[in-house]
Amino acid sequence: MEANVNPLAVILVYFDSKGDRLLYRYPYQTLGQAKTASEDQRKSRKRNPFAVTHVDDLLQTPSQVVASQSGQGQLQGFADDVLSALFAVKPQLCNQKFELKLNDVRFVSHPTLIPHKEQGSRTGAGTGTSSTIAANPSKKQQMLINIVFALNAQASYSIVKCYHELSKRLGLALKFEEQSSGYLTEQTAQMARTHDEQQQQPLEDTLALIAERCTLAQSLRSIFHDLSNTGLLSTSLNHNLTLCFCLPAKAHQLHKKGSMVDPETIDRCLRALKPYHGMLLLVDFAELLDCVPPTGARMLWQLVDAYNPLISLQSMASKADLSIEHVYKLVSHLVYWAKATIIYPLCETNVYVIAPDAPLHTKSHLVEKFSTRFAGMSLFEVISDFSLPTSIGHLTTPLQQPARQGILAQMVIWMLQHHLLMQLHTYVQFMPSEDEFGDSASASCSQQLRDGPSDEEQEQDADVDQDELHDGSMLSMYSQPLPVPVSSVSISIGGLHRREASEEQSSLASDNIAVQPSSSHKSNFSITASMSTDNCDSLDSIEDEQKLKELLQVFSEPDRAAIRRIPASSNVDDLSLLVKLYQMGYFKSEHHLEEIMYFENLRRSQLLQLLDKFRDVLIIYETEDPAIASMYNTK
Repeated sequence: MEANVNPLAVILVYFDSKGDRLLYRYPYQTLGQAKTASEDQRKSRKRNPFAVTHVDDLLQTPSQVVASQSGQGQLQGFADDVLSALFAVKPQLCNQKFELKLNDVRFVSHPTLIPHKEQGSRTGAGTGTSSTIAANPSKKQQMLINIVFALNAQASYSIVKCYHELSKRLGLALKFEEQSSGYLTEQTAQMARTHDEQQQQPLEDTLALIAERCTLAQSLRSIFHDLSNTGLLSTSLNHNLTLCFCLPAKAHQLHKKGSMVDPETIDRCLRALKPYHGMLLLVDFAELLDCVPPTGARMLWQLVDAYNPLISLQSMASKADLSIEHVYKLVSHLVYWAKATIIYPLCETNVYVIAPDAPLHTKSHLVEKFSTRFAGMSLFEVISDFSLPTSIGHLTTPLQQPARQGILAQMVIWMLQHHLLMQLHTYVQFMPSEDEFGDSASASCSQQLRDGPSDEEQEQDADVDQDELHDGSMLSMYSQPLPVPVSSVSISIGGLHRREASEEQSSLASDNIAVQPSSSHKSNFSITASMSTDNCDSLDSIEDEQKLKELLQVFSEPDRAAIRRIPASSNVDDLSLLVKLYQMGYFKSEHHLEEIMYFENLRRSQLLQLLDKFRDVLIIYETEDPAIASMYNTK
């Protein structure tokens, strides 16, 4: 697959009023053997001495077959005059995509028409061109420049599209430099003179000499090597214009070998970006500047100064004094260039599991790399804790030292950077169960709700509640998270949960005080007041009953019956929150808990208590976020 990503060659074809010419190509290799075999074969044939050799005949001769040798990865089999005739297209085909497939090679480019700089004479420019412009100043001369990339014919559509985009950008950059300083005319004239001077020399020597004399040839050679090695290039044309480009299918393999991430997959991930998402850098800060031109460096550094894997993109935008739209664009750019990845901000409630395609064999280079980063630690020992879905909070205890908690967080970040862990999110599906016992069961259930539970049933319920609390129910596992192990953010989160607990305890205490009867007021006035209070309570109960019926109208009759059997459905607040989330579409397995918490401004404890109360009609399960995981599960 990697061979389909790398270019086989880059070719520069020039065409103006004097004709077409292949000025430069890289890599350059000896074609003498192919030419000699072709000439011998043509001489051995008995042909009409007056016949004209047709280009199609050359394409079909066995010695002239275009071949991409897998060992060398080079373009072989075509002479320069044939390539020049192929790619010096007519003006009607310019300024649009040009694609040609011959045997096992695909050529892709964007031919560009560039007008000559309007100037009577120019130092270093061709004499013929300048004299033509001077003689006809009203006629604007144009030249065609075509930078062609030769690819393996099996390259995907996404890869071909990326190379076409690069050829288009190169044409526009050269057009800009030509209009500002006549750079292209000067370079092409110097290449043509070198070819004329070195006619008796081997072709590879001529092309090597061109690379020494012409900065444009040096730029094309640098582009070829960058695309083959890293897929990332930052090239300066004419020491003035910086061209930045990324080939994602190649660049993302630097962090996960064998992955094929195309731009369409990245676009799907970036379209799903939300303010609650976070960013995780995959490279050092020093490696970030090569992905942006100098004009965009200032805004990037603003984001880098505010970077923290523990906070969301919205928090980073506020800290960096940038709009969330600018943060989206910067983060999208870093993700496209394989400099960063999208995560949910690191906290103790995050659940992780070993990625299914993690390279964890005994000879993996990551084993030694992990030991170098964390002295005295074994990668297999640390990552074994995530053999089953596990939250960071379960791996920490209040008795651990803060330094140990910080090291654990750093190890999790390291494993996320190397795609060894995968985060699981909790999704909710509304799925009411059928009434298996018929109307009699519903009648007995409603009668029991009216009469209230017996003493024995109350004792059994209390025992069940205690067992669920100690055996690891959903609330016991998630509603009381431990402090986050690093940075000041962890302290604030832990304090938040402690404040919630204290608020709940204080509210319970105030409720107990409110319902305590007063024995000192036994006058007629107090009796009248109590009677009026009873009337208000009865009115409130009637209003609550009416509101409950209105809320249940949202559901169908079978769903309504299933919800009525749940004791929490008699609470207006609980049922109102359930109906609100149901109407918003959060119970269709399309939104995880973190997303619901963000958009509805809910605490995790509130949401988990609701799910626990209505667990008879709500099913929860854990899986990865498809938008984020799609980038790293592609082969």
